[in-house]
Amino acid sequence: MVRTGSVAGPTLAVVARAAGVSVPTASKVVNGREDVAPETRRRVTEALDRLGYVRRPRFEVAKPPGLVDLVVHSLESSWSGAVLHGVEGAAHDAGLEVVVSAGLTRTGGARPQRDWLDKLTTRGSAGVLFNLAELTPSQYAWLEQHRIPFVMIDPVLEPPTGVVSVGAANWQGGVLATEHLLSLGHERIGVIGGFRRRMWGGARVAGYRSALASAGIGHRPEYVRYGGFSETGAHRRMRELLDLPEPPTAVFVCSDRMALGAYQALSERELTVPDDFSVVGFDDLPESRWATPALTTVRQPLSEMAATALRLLVRMMAGEQPEGTRTELSTRLVERASTGPVPSRWRAAESLSGRPPR
Repeated sequence: MVRTGSVAGPTLAVVARAAGVSVPTASKVVNGREDVAPETRRRVTEALDRLGYVRRPRFEVAKPPGLVDLVVHSLESSWSGAVLHGVEGAAHDAGLEVVVSAGLTRTGGARPQRDWLDKLTTRGSAGVLFNLAELTPSQYAWLEQHRIPFVMIDPVLEPPTGVVSVGAANWQGGVLATEHLLSLGHERIGVIGGFRRRMWGGARVAGYRSALASAGIGHRPEYVRYGGFSETGAHRRMRELLDLPEPPTAVFVCSDRMALGAYQALSERELTVPDDFSVVGFDDLPESRWATPALTTVRQPLSEMAATALRLLVRMMAGEQPEGTRTELSTRLVERASTGPVPSRWRAAESLSGRPPR
């Protein structure tokens, strides 16, 4: 039988002596603090398991039934709005309440709060959903140690083995975007990716390359640029593509937000979309419909991804183990007004100068 730190079981002082550390150090490990050396954490964790110590909450609180946490990188984007919509709907169907936190991960631009995971257990959350999160090794270890089920929604990096995640078919989306441009007659197709080492960014660029290879078109390294998933970065990279001796006639931009930066760069060169240049985005956020012209893009089902993650979490909270650790939802092309055939005047101009007409 599992015992708690009390007169009927080992106290924290007993655990500290068994691990050869001080009581404050043992307390840091129990509370998920990060300022503990890995070897020290290992000794304390082994002593906790061997002695059957289970941390008792500092005080008893009224725990609302069916409470889960959702951690998002930001609350200021339409991306997060779509995720919240999906989680809220699925949570309502499951009879759950949701606590939303933002900016607790490195991706959100803020250092993780050391006491957040401790608050997780204090308020009685039964599970966690992480969106676009880049967790530290100690955070993964803390969640596993405290046996708190969690699911990653579109993780930034490849999660550790055994971690459950839900995402979009990003490689498939890159193929769809590039095949669409190929079908319009474009062969000189550029791509503006996000980050080289991010799961979704790398997969979208890999899909672009695969589609070109299948069409018998050689890969041109100068046509591959990375804009960091920002409008400013994409604006800069679009200008670089246009300045090439032989610029592309179309570009696949790996997010709708970046596509707006590409639009701006094209406008500054007095190039009209799609009469002079075709653009495809990725995400199908509301901004893609509001852009002028409306953006052809690859839709990734953000709300459906979030709802799927919540349903997986509910199963894990009930003690079930998902059949696989990675679930991918299909992407599809949404054709709007930003793509068209290679203009005849483009072909004439490139035969003379290699550049699009101004």
